[in-house]
Amino acid sequence: QVQLVESGGGLVQAGGSLRLSCAASGRTFSSYALGWFRQAPGKEREFVAAISLNGGNTYYADSVKGRFTISRNNAKHTVYLQMNSLKPEETAVYYCAARRGYGVYRTGYDYWGQGTQVTVSS
Repeated sequence: QVQLVESGGGLVQAGGSLRLSCAASGRTFSSYALGWFRQAPGKEREFVAAISLNGGNTYYADSVKGRFTISRNNAKHTVYLQMNSLKPEETAVYYCAARRGYGVYRTGYDYWGQGTQVTVSS
């Protein structure tokens, strides 16, 4: 089992950048594929980005390609989401998630953090 805690959210102006972090407990962090999701008020949670066990493969939602970068540091048990050129419509609670598997995934995550609020002002 793995427990996840996000941090790094906050208020940023449109066009600005934020870096989210997600720290995981447990000694098997490198056994989990990881993902970032977001949920805006009144909307369903949506996939943002995913990364494989060793970070060699990444996968992004079309809406964030070229602006967001997911990465992980297995030694630090942490996954990151670098977000550039942020837009007001990307205001949401951002969640990290973990699941078993060797690939990159949009679905099937078993473990979730509590989320961190990102607010993008216009």
